[in-house]
Amino acid sequence: MLTLLWNLSAAIRGYLRFYMPTNRIIDWLRSPRGLKSAIPFAVVATPVYLGLTAWAILLAGRPGLSWLNVLVLLFFWNAVKFAWMAVLAPVMWLSGRRETTPG
Repeated sequence: MLTLLWNLSAAIRGYLRFYMPTNRIIDWLRSPRGLKSAIPFAVVATPVYLGLTAWAILLAGRPGLSWLNVLVLLFFWNAVKFAWMAVLAPVMWLSGRRETTPG
């Protein structure tokens, strides 16, 4: 049973990693080519997703639209992903620089 759950979670993670647009963008930003634009992209994407979160919260408060709470969670999670990428990008960039420096 544990093996079945493990394999199912791995399959879901693989599906989400490949098909969800923000996961593909984060993967590209972590690549050496995308690392240069990671901070500017995160600086733009994080406030956009936080604004969408606030908008979805306002709409979800209306009667009959409580299903929009799913969007609240999705938008907030995407904002956290991009904010975390802005924090990690300089560290990844510096660690990549040390590997290519002759010494």
